[in-house]
Amino acid sequence: MELYEYAGLDAVGLRALIRAREVSAAEVESVARRALAVAGAELGALTLPLFEPALDHEPDGPFGGVPFVIKDSGPFARGVPFALGSRAVRGAVAQADHDLMARFRAAGLVALGQTTAPELGLSFSTEPVRHGPTRNPWARDRGVGGSSGGAAALVAAGAVPFAHGNDGAGSLRVPASCCGLVGLKPSRGRTPSGPLAGEAAFGQTVEFGLTRTVRDAAHLLDAVGAPPVGEKYATPPPARPYAEELRADPGRLRVAVTTQAWSGVAVDPQVAAATEAAGQVLEWIGHVVSPASPAVDPEAVVEALMLSVFATGAAMLRAPRRPDPSLLEAVSRVVLGETEAATALDVMAAVDAQHRVTRPVGDFFTRHDLLLTPTLGQLPAPHGTLDYDGEGHTARSWLRRILEYGPFTAVFNVAGNPAVSLPLGQSREGLPIGVQLVAAHGREDLLLRVAAQLEQAVPWEDRRPLVFS
Repeated sequence: MELYEYAGLDAVGLRALIRAREVSAAEVESVARRALAVAGAELGALTLPLFEPALDHEPDGPFGGVPFVIKDSGPFARGVPFALGSRAVRGAVAQADHDLMARFRAAGLVALGQTTAPELGLSFSTEPVRHGPTRNPWARDRGVGGSSGGAAALVAAGAVPFAHGNDGAGSLRVPASCCGLVGLKPSRGRTPSGPLAGEAAFGQTVEFGLTRTVRDAAHLLDAVGAPPVGEKYATPPPARPYAEELRADPGRLRVAVTTQAWSGVAVDPQVAAATEAAGQVLEWIGHVVSPASPAVDPEAVVEALMLSVFATGAAMLRAPRRPDPSLLEAVSRVVLGETEAATALDVMAAVDAQHRVTRPVGDFFTRHDLLLTPTLGQLPAPHGTLDYDGEGHTARSWLRRILEYGPFTAVFNVAGNPAVSLPLGQSREGLPIGVQLVAAHGREDLLLRVAAQLEQAVPWEDRRPLVFS
């Protein structure tokens, strides 16, 4: 198998070839290692040497033999070091698998490496001081988004068809938009948070991954999306496999469209135009499309996201070895300081703010089936646009800064809705533009049906950055 052949296949396609014995799992792994070596070096997307051997997995699982990579986002895979993108985290090694990692292993996914992330995962750019900027395969002077930025760069490059990531305010969807990928954030309670955490960031962070095709997202959700056992949030299982939803008729849906950010920040005209074009395609397909938007208070979103700040700071402060503040980036130091100074009243204020977001969003989806928005408000940003190591921020001012760049995603972490970014647009400069679809809680089935319709109507399979010649 040649590099260009491998890079053009999604996970479902690769698994089909392995099952048909047209290629062996060992050959696929060998090609994947070559691809990761090239793309990892060129894009600065890997934190460690490739795993040798690959992490244990079940070869007969539904994705047996398909390569993937995991994110440097905390203790995730047993025996693998992690640093959360920080110079201050040293000698940390996961002592147990995250529950999602156990599901990845059972699915047969072959973990070959670990991807870059911003320090503590609190940025929409992946430019940690520890590793330097991760470069966008579409334009090396542009960022890949965050926090699952290294994952997005490698999937977009074709080095792997799937990469683990998580999403606490847009950390799957923002990189998907920057890199031209499918970024599905499942509903709160669809994928597990354990075993070390009862819930991630007060239920605002969801684990899943990045893919190049809608069918990969559906099949992977079937493989790992069973309701968590014993966790605080557990979404009921679907009526049928998500893979079957790709061929299902969603009917004539009520689709709301907005290109206006709730905070009032400007949206790039090319981004707005891509969203409006997607709405026109949905109308052409037969859906009822109209301008509408939930009544979201942007300051309540910021205040609710302080739950993620407090959860991140608390995890660092409660670690067996506290980080050396002199080795932390500027915003991380602020996060630890504000967390240590916070009171129970501060946390309750953030919880109350979360409800002020969740209720109007829930009400909105009693009158609409889907919401269509831009994923980002801007094109992929040049490196240095979001300076996490810049002095002068409070935690809230930093949240407002990243939400100026990505104002549309965090609302649905706070509210818990499923949302997906689809690579439906491309700028005059050739940069990807993502469009976000959002559904009511638990309705991934509806999202995937309509995402499959859009992928068929506006295919993006042939749009690939040049990494492997």
